[in-house]
Amino acid sequence: MTTTSSPRSSVTADELDDLRADVRGFLRDEIDGGRIVPDVDSWMTGFDPGFSSRLGRRGWVGMTVPTEYGGHGRTPVERFVVTEELLAHGAPVAAHWIADRQMAPGILANGTDEQKRRYLPGIAAGTIFFAIGMSEPDAGSDLAAVRTRAVDNGDTWTISGTKVWTTGAHLAHAMVLLARTDGVPDDRHKGLSQLVVDLPHPDIEIRPIRSIDGQAHFNEVIFHDAVVDKSALLGERGRGWAQVMGELAFERSGPERYLSTMPLLRAWAGQLRAHGATPEQRTTLGTLTAVAWALRGMSLQVADELSAGGKPDVLAAMVKDLGSTFEGDLVNAIRSSSGTIARRDGGTPIERLLAQSVLHTPAFTLRGGTNEILRGIVARGLGIR
Repeated sequence: MTTTSSPRSSVTADELDDLRADVRGFLRDEIDGGRIVPDVDSWMTGFDPGFSSRLGRRGWVGMTVPTEYGGHGRTPVERFVVTEELLAHGAPVAAHWIADRQMAPGILANGTDEQKRRYLPGIAAGTIFFAIGMSEPDAGSDLAAVRTRAVDNGDTWTISGTKVWTTGAHLAHAMVLLARTDGVPDDRHKGLSQLVVDLPHPDIEIRPIRSIDGQAHFNEVIFHDAVVDKSALLGERGRGWAQVMGELAFERSGPERYLSTMPLLRAWAGQLRAHGATPEQRTTLGTLTAVAWALRGMSLQVADELSAGGKPDVLAAMVKDLGSTFEGDLVNAIRSSSGTIARRDGGTPIERLLAQSVLHTPAFTLRGGTNEILRGIVARGLGIR
């Protein structure tokens, strides 16, 4: 007989402090032992299955998943503490990131018991990785312009179409796909459904898209009349748009939206401590730190609202908009104020971090919805016309 413990409803400040100290100690050991190397944008590009598995063994993946499904029944605030430390230290968390951040909550909210038992224990163990099939060619940030179709055959679905900018699809064990199951594209938000598609699949072609730094963590995913079982449907047929909107609160509000370049800020602060700072550099460092602290408060408020069962969609959009803008501003400010020369190869750690940050900056305000789209969401949520 399976026993189930209810998720914790609250946690004390002392417990959070102890958890943070535990994570910091673990990360120091990982870095000092040479098992991981701190990097910027590590939640997008730092794919290290071994590290994800080690986190899983410590109970730091799938933290908010109920114990009934292999998780740990902890609060979103506890998960926030762990992810905050992982990102600030530049740990390679990309392998499990999408699965843990939004697919676990999405499957919990909308999945069948069979889907929960099939995927959630592996997510919590840090051994099952997910990709998201949302964006499509020629659609920009218009998520509702979905042309990928899933045709109901009775016992199966036949999927045809193309997804693009699909992070980690070449390494994922499954992807959650947004497809049109009913109506026509003019229906926009109607007739869309989500499906969980296992990978690899003989009729799904995954083509790498190389970014400016030569890495290929993005992909184009082409469905050549790929047949999947009827049980692949996630949630209710035709409610895909509403389900995706719920998941995007998790995607847009997390600390990764302002901490992608935090390893660079930490490295520069360490350099100033060691060698001294000019008044202008102290002002720049103080300003960047103050903005990061304010964004942290906003992101933590989202975690609190999620803990209370809320749906902080508007606040999540604000965090993503302000946070991704800040990440780019941070890179430009340090590049200007530090006098550091960005070097991808053969440089010091801060030179390497700056080089990676410069190359990744153009994507900050695009992924997860462009800032223009997010500002529209905020305006509508606040009743501004």
